[in-house]
Amino acid sequence: MKFFLLLIAFFTVSPLFAQSEWVKENYAKVEYDIAMRDGTKLHTIVYSPKDASASKTYPFLMQRTCYSVAPYGDGKYPGQLGPSKFLMQDKYIFVYQDVRGRYMSEGTWTNMTPQIANKTTKEQVDESSDTYDTIEWLLKNIPNHNGRVGQWGISYPGFYTVAGALSQHPALKASSPQAPVSDFFFDDFHHNGAFTQGYFLTFPVFGIQNPKPTTDNWWLPGLINAKTKDGYQFNLDLGPLKNFDAYYKDNFFWQEHKDHPNYDEFWKKRSIIPHLKNVKHAVMTVGGWFDAEDLYGPLTVYKTLELNNPGTYNTLVMGPFGHGRWSQETGHTLHSNVYFGDSVATFYQREIEAKFFQHFLKGTGDGKTGLPDAYLFNTGKKSWETFDKWPAANAEKKMLYFHANGKLSFDAPKTARAFSEYVSDPLKPVPDIEDNTQTMGFTPFNYMSEDQRFAARRPDVLVFQTEPLTEDITLGGEIMAKLNFSTTGSDADFFVKLIDVYPGDEPNHAYLPNKNITLSNYHQMVRSEIMRARFRNSFEKPAPLIPNKITPLNFRLQDVLHTFKKGHRIQIQVQSTVFPLFDRNPQKYVPNIYLATEQDFIKATHRVYHQLGALSGVEIEILK
Repeated sequence: MKFFLLLIAFFTVSPLFAQSEWVKENYAKVEYDIAMRDGTKLHTIVYSPKDASASKTYPFLMQRTCYSVAPYGDGKYPGQLGPSKFLMQDKYIFVYQDVRGRYMSEGTWTNMTPQIANKTTKEQVDESSDTYDTIEWLLKNIPNHNGRVGQWGISYPGFYTVAGALSQHPALKASSPQAPVSDFFFDDFHHNGAFTQGYFLTFPVFGIQNPKPTTDNWWLPGLINAKTKDGYQFNLDLGPLKNFDAYYKDNFFWQEHKDHPNYDEFWKKRSIIPHLKNVKHAVMTVGGWFDAEDLYGPLTVYKTLELNNPGTYNTLVMGPFGHGRWSQETGHTLHSNVYFGDSVATFYQREIEAKFFQHFLKGTGDGKTGLPDAYLFNTGKKSWETFDKWPAANAEKKMLYFHANGKLSFDAPKTARAFSEYVSDPLKPVPDIEDNTQTMGFTPFNYMSEDQRFAARRPDVLVFQTEPLTEDITLGGEIMAKLNFSTTGSDADFFVKLIDVYPGDEPNHAYLPNKNITLSNYHQMVRSEIMRARFRNSFEKPAPLIPNKITPLNFRLQDVLHTFKKGHRIQIQVQSTVFPLFDRNPQKYVPNIYLATEQDFIKATHRVYHQLGALSGVEIEILK
């Protein structure tokens, strides 16, 4: 509960709701209920610089959120305004709004509000129309502004930022979606259709309607009291997903998951990606390379905007962060056990984010920001790099092939018949992380760069690795897993991991948080993704596997920028369970896994082939 409340606070105006004398001395606060075109009133708090006047105007910088715009009430001020202290001190008119059906706003709450492309009536509303109506009201009713509006948001507020970018209001000049949710079937609650069971605690937040406008967290009584800190055992004891009904029978969001196991119209219309067209103003999409919640979102939003909106200022920033961690400076920047340097968040906030908003909201707005098309952190070299486009123009596609005896090589195998096999038992699934204290949090976090030695030593995980590298190799761009497999079952999952194996003489750094870990031979996960084989041909129409038939399975891991240094090894691990992060595949095909019974879960032998005519490996992009 404590962790959960801290996380919710992280996405509100101020993490601690603390009074700030500086904010109170420099900003005036007023709360409004702004009527949208259909009459629904959305609660909005405006913080205006006290020195604003007709001769000293400021732009608006807005965040729309489902996580509360607290603190509410006259005289109550947050500890910080805006995305960072730099923008707060530079002064903007900061605007915060509760979206429909959340906290103090009227209306009905909908997860990932469907975008309506061609509205014909006032009753047809979505997040883009609410953004437009809010901007229009602000321009008419808030004095001493310069006529320019920007917006930002992290995670779910990142989705509202993307949707707001589609409003096409002429005053909207700059949007920064950060770790944006974009499609719940491919990030957050699902990965390639596999259910993210590690989110099991979150459903009360998203699946209980707010009965009336309130400043209280009305969903709190719906939280699970698991009576254990061991999430692995809790989820294993719970059994099949259908048993979640013991906690969530009346939770509409959980029931929607059960009713829509495939990528049907319900999920499709909640994807914002197909609508990213005709965006004319500047966009800076931000993400973290180790974001366990929303890595698909920022990369896909940026690439889709780039494809559909030629000529629009569109830039991507990816740092060495977990979910949203670029918004708070930690001093020594770590993810799990990996140290990336000092004050990395401050560099981003001051040298990238602040410059973006200052240019388009206060400056010339001509696009000459001095920022590159892509500002990306190399997680192997541990330094920022800039690119004119992403993926980089000089990226060369190459295959890393699986071989017998766990060998990984750029040379294709030439054996007529060869495979590696393992028995996958869903009753004894591979943990997603060795540290059990990380299995009962609100959402997953550390596993994205966690030490994978524990998995490499299990019999139900295949391991392929290179010899120690004789020179640095930089992987920069997209990654595609290309498997040829067979199974004795009729369904299967495959989880593929790209791993940087450190040499035996790797020294520990000074800030290692876990004193029981040594970086000698550390197996750092660089990237991973799961694929449910029933969706190999279509996410809309799943199909069972034919037992013992060699079957191709191709799926994308998210992008990477990582230099594997001389003396390190590149390793690929392949497994079929990763629990409780993702739900377990019964391995016996059933039409709806959410309704599977205990008897449906069976052991299966999976073979991954590395032979002529049935090669397996990972396609990478190498920067020259």
